[in-house]
Amino acid sequence: MTSVEQALGPLFLLILTGALLGVVRWPGGDFWTRLEGVIYHLLFPAMLVSTLATAEVGSVPVVRLALVLLGAMIAFALLLWIGRGWLSLSQPAFTSAFQGALRFNTYVGVAGAAALHGSAGATVAAVAVALMVPVVNVLCVAAFVAAGTLGPSSLGKSFTALARNPLILACLAGIALNLSGIGLPGWSDATVSLLGRAALPLGLVAVGVALRPQVLMRLSAGVWAATVIKLVLMPALVLGLALLLGLPPISRDVALLFAALPTATSAYILARQLGGDAELMAALITAQTLLAMLTLPLWLGLVIG
Repeated sequence: MTSVEQALGPLFLLILTGALLGVVRWPGGDFWTRLEGVIYHLLFPAMLVSTLATAEVGSVPVVRLALVLLGAMIAFALLLWIGRGWLSLSQPAFTSAFQGALRFNTYVGVAGAAALHGSAGATVAAVAVALMVPVVNVLCVAAFVAAGTLGPSSLGKSFTALARNPLILACLAGIALNLSGIGLPGWSDATVSLLGRAALPLGLVAVGVALRPQVLMRLSAGVWAATVIKLVLMPALVLGLALLLGLPPISRDVALLFAALPTATSAYILARQLGGDAELMAALITAQTLLAMLTLPLWLGLVIG
């Protein structure tokens, strides 16, 4: 078994455990919806603050990492918009395909980076989150606006939600604590760290619960186009850029990991709220998450022994 398989295998098993819990609907009611809210608003931000506030962020080549990850993301956003006519999708379906090609599952990315490279990998992953989350949210909201599915009243709400995004705020807080030299003094370090440790295993199980295998019957052109971009073309471009710009091994590996991630489960909520095709989005999330269990180890196996 390779180091990549050893690192990613347990993560995939947690996702599949969540999928099983979703199938048997245990626990019932709105348990998982509420838990996902706790993870998104408390536990995962705590993990980001804990990582960024105490990490040696100066060791991360931020400018080159941004050029690689954001350059590839913006390139494919433009490609999708230019080629939207070729896809022959309705406007709501196009916005879901757009999200499916660009969004990434943050829980899997940070957990994978930590599993592959420990605290150094988690630090690069936290920086990647700080760079990518604001940009991908702006691009996706812009796609809804341009497609005409988003009413003017929803535009203000969307950007207000972006400004209040707990992941963005956590990254800003962690970086500010780091640069100021304050860090996490006293008991706050251990407390925030303990909260953060719960984020990744619970987040991965929640990813599995959100999968909907029954929607895989809808494997349309939009699903395949977005999936090929997300799991094949995006990582290929990112790997090429990373090698061209000479990213150090850990940053290169994490950049490739984030490029090859399946789309985010939160994209379903955004599609439902902003006029996208929610059922197509559900099919994209499920198909990409399952396929990524095959493609992620293949991509990472190219650069990690």
